[in-house]
Amino acid sequence: MRSDWVVLGAAFGYLALLFLVAAWGDRRAEQGRSLLNSPTVYALSIAVYCTAWTFYGSVGRAAQFGPSFLLIYLGPTLAMLLAPFTLRKMVRIAARQRITSIADFISARYGKSSLLGALVAVMALITITPYIALQLKAITVSHAVLMNYPLGADTTLEHERFWMDRSFWIAIVLALFIILFGTRHLDASERHEGMVAAIAVESLVKLVAFLAVGIFVTFLLFEGPGALLAATAEAPALITSMHLENVPGGATGWVGMLMLAFLAFFTLPRQFQVLVVESVDEQHLERASWLFPLYLLLINLFVIPIALAGVLLGESDPDSFVLTLPLSAGLDGLPLLVFIGGLSAATGMVIVETIALSTMVSNQLVMPLLLKLKGWQTGRHGRLAIWLLNIRRIAILVILIMGYLYHALIGDSYSLVTIGLVSFAGVAQFAPALLIGLYWRGATRQGATWGLVAGFWVWCYTLLLPGFAQSGWLEAEFMTQGPWGIGWLAPYALLGLSGWDIYTHSLFWSMTANVGLLVAVSLFTRATPMEQAQAALFTEALHPHLPTASSWQGQTTEGDLYALLVRYLGHGATHKVFRNAPPSLLKETDAQQRPASRELITRAEQALAGSLGNASASVLIHSVLRGEALDMASILTILDTTSQALEYNRQLEQKSQELARIGEELRRANEQLREVDRMKDEFVAMVSHELRTPLTSIRSFAEILRDTPTIEAEKRQQFLDIMVLESERLSRLIDEILDLARLESGHLSLQPITVDLIHIAQQSRQALARLHAEQGIDVEWVCDVSNAPVMADPDRLEQVIINLLENARKFANPEHPRIRLHVYEADQGYCLSIEDNGPGIPIGERDNVFEKFYQLTLSKNEHASHRPKGSGLGLPISRAIIHHLDGELWVDASSLGGAAMTLSLPRHIV
Repeated sequence: MRSDWVVLGAAFGYLALLFLVAAWGDRRAEQGRSLLNSPTVYALSIAVYCTAWTFYGSVGRAAQFGPSFLLIYLGPTLAMLLAPFTLRKMVRIAARQRITSIADFISARYGKSSLLGALVAVMALITITPYIALQLKAITVSHAVLMNYPLGADTTLEHERFWMDRSFWIAIVLALFIILFGTRHLDASERHEGMVAAIAVESLVKLVAFLAVGIFVTFLLFEGPGALLAATAEAPALITSMHLENVPGGATGWVGMLMLAFLAFFTLPRQFQVLVVESVDEQHLERASWLFPLYLLLINLFVIPIALAGVLLGESDPDSFVLTLPLSAGLDGLPLLVFIGGLSAATGMVIVETIALSTMVSNQLVMPLLLKLKGWQTGRHGRLAIWLLNIRRIAILVILIMGYLYHALIGDSYSLVTIGLVSFAGVAQFAPALLIGLYWRGATRQGATWGLVAGFWVWCYTLLLPGFAQSGWLEAEFMTQGPWGIGWLAPYALLGLSGWDIYTHSLFWSMTANVGLLVAVSLFTRATPMEQAQAALFTEALHPHLPTASSWQGQTTEGDLYALLVRYLGHGATHKVFRNAPPSLLKETDAQQRPASRELITRAEQALAGSLGNASASVLIHSVLRGEALDMASILTILDTTSQALEYNRQLEQKSQELARIGEELRRANEQLREVDRMKDEFVAMVSHELRTPLTSIRSFAEILRDTPTIEAEKRQQFLDIMVLESERLSRLIDEILDLARLESGHLSLQPITVDLIHIAQQSRQALARLHAEQGIDVEWVCDVSNAPVMADPDRLEQVIINLLENARKFANPEHPRIRLHVYEADQGYCLSIEDNGPGIPIGERDNVFEKFYQLTLSKNEHASHRPKGSGLGLPISRAIIHHLDGELWVDASSLGGAAMTLSLPRHIV
């Protein structure tokens, strides 16, 4: 018998170590040396996914159903492979909108709905409380096994007196830990540096413990994998149990379990907390996308060997094989390490899950109710922040007590795997509203609400209620015969669907109801303006130019806004929002009545959202605003945020051919642009600006000539010359715009024939030879091949080369201008490079110079301020022409010191 004091001392000593690690992590954060900036720490924190279910239950499931346990880890692996498309988007949204939990995320997506946030919070409490109980059960059972082996792990005595139950005191200690390191700041979107550091350490501890027992079983207990396999070969029944066919539900069970794990990985509150809320840099996903799957591989490496060994040696409880196998060998140190590893797996989950749930309880359940009690908000100036923190702390204690009571009263009726999978299926109901809302703007709040309610009800009916029937709380006939003897309503064979494993069966029906109602109701309901705005911000989150301005249109004063924030956040957080505004702000009449800018309103809303959730923040901001909350112009500006705007509507591109008739056509195009997206608005604005400049000049000089008949002949001629030049400039600009429109709409007629690139290049050089000679430009000709046959329209190709030569001439060094033309052979064709010795183009600007109307800004010391600037369409047109000829045009650094414009065309084989 092992000493109970030694085991308890090791357990509480380990928890004390976590306290020290968390305190160290917080201290480093205060010193500006955050541990969360490490992608490795981020990846290890994600391993909170591996709970006591992983540590003990995976072996138990492998012993019963063979390799089916792997599906629980293949799902998250698949999710991490998709991280660049899903998790990256979620992390960016959470950072911009100060998301505090998965309930807050879903609430914010659907118009910051407090009702929807409360629904998700309640569902999370119901589905996760049994999962917390699972961890406490694992601690209790593993302690009993460690102390009583080889006798049975009887825990009923501990349940009769809760103060004698170790799991009760574990729950209390964890509550203290979470309160100290999980509720230090009101802002729930701030990172819990110490907590995450402790979780990363726990991930290493449980991995080391599991690998240690796996190595012991495989290489010491059985003297290597060969000996273990040889022993297994002598037990045909054991070999059969490891076949793929042994997976519950067969092929359908494989798919269902994989999908269940995949969805749960996104929607488990603790996973959302570490994946999204605690993330400080979306770039960390790059390392986590392979390091976390590697962690899953390592921690499951010895699951099957341990399961085989446990069955071969006749151990009775598969969930305890990890602990009983070292005990059966008479060891003391390794079993204690295994117990600490299991404790680590359980406590890590409880810590993060409780923080996530307490935030949801505070922000989505308690806070909306308190906001309706106006008397509660008055008379507590500056103290509400303390109240809100205390609410969150009380919620932590209540959640852990609920988990303990579930464990003490019902937990013994379930296996570790059963509790875990039931919770998985429950939280998976968040997935449609979460994932569909990330990509489909049409999803509405009503659709998401009906989908969640329907999916949750089906989950309760097909999994939760049968669990109560198994534990004796409901009649057993309910599962087999259905309610009132109606067989087709049997929860494990709903509508006659039988032969599936119970989890896939429940997932199928709940997702059918959930997704079906979400889509159907969304198609027949209209989103509010706030929903439309939030839908745009979520679906276009990865857009590089997504606007961050608030869509609030009402007005308020800085004094009112300051008073609101001080009431709920305190002076310190309020000063950060006002960027160190003086405490005397509320006493200064001018400052108090000064209108608050939209940027300040946005920062205030984000600060409140980080502490109270998006729904409550929206209500509070609205309470101090005067006027409309939203206007349609703001909504449309937010909605029009995609970089592929010019490709989305070919109709606009076709109309661009008629831009010569600029007046009415541009106004009509502008009206259509308001209904598409922002980039088209910018395009029309830039075209209008470029055309207005020469028109304004022509009109001004024409009015002078009309109103001044006695003007001198010399002046008259000068003005007429300017008008002619501006007319020519206007004509060239219109031609360029028409060329660009024809190219992008595919209506520019090109007549490719076989031409010699060398001949066209020489012809273009000769066309500008006189101009180069007048400016003293040294033009160098280099040709590495005797001929360069390509398929091209000779006129358009010459237009491109002349345009590149003109750019080189404009930006060559004015003191000693040099240009080099170089024709050479490439892998698939021929290249022409035109280089200059000017200031060059910075790396970050090399793609931008091919944007329409883009003008490269050069510093004064680069002698470029006097150079004539074109319309900014030459290079975009040139690149479009080359692309239509199946070639490429790009810019690099030149060996002359400036820029090198290079075009390549495919070789034409005659």
